[in-house]
Amino acid sequence: MGRTSDAKNKILTAARTLFEQRGYSALGVAEICKAAGVPKGSFYYFFESKEGLALAVIDEHWTAERRDWEQVLNTDAEPLQRLQRLFEATEARQQAAQDSCGAVLGCMFGNLSLEMSNQADALRGRLQEIFEAQVAMVEAVVSAARERGEVAVADTHEAARSMVAQLEGQVLFAKLYNNPARLNTLWPSCRALLGVQDDPKAPVHA
Repeated sequence: MGRTSDAKNKILTAARTLFEQRGYSALGVAEICKAAGVPKGSFYYFFESKEGLALAVIDEHWTAERRDWEQVLNTDAEPLQRLQRLFEATEARQQAAQDSCGAVLGCMFGNLSLEMSNQADALRGRLQEIFEAQVAMVEAVVSAARERGEVAVADTHEAARSMVAQLEGQVLFAKLYNNPARLNTLWPSCRALLGVQDDPKAPVHA
């Protein structure tokens, strides 16, 4: 049983790395199995297809990313500080990826959306659910900021959607130019979008 579980984890780990570095369409099951160091039979024991594997990788990645978002957004810090920390954490992850493999990898969800959203309904639906969850998490913080009179937005949901869209767009530019510093403009842009009037000087880092 231990070896069986290990084989599944190896497949998931290899697939995630390959999806991040090369995308989905160019990869075959045989190549994923080779990278994982497992026989093809092991793949089909756990996954019905490459699409099924992609869904599992997406879910695993979102479980980890959601935990990271919750650690940033669900704190006692002031709402605007929480939002800024989210963007800083995103830039730090892209910088770490560049330091590790020499390239900004971008967002797996964004990358797969661009590549696969018009080809695989199951993947598109799952990615939509993830982005809607991100919007809901950001909206909760934007609403808290509006209650404090710190932002001037009439529709917190649309404001949150625009912020997530800006985040994805800037991550895309960071990948395109292989430059995590492209994310430096994200917070000032979102402050303007939210109608933040003053510039609080409270430290962002704990």
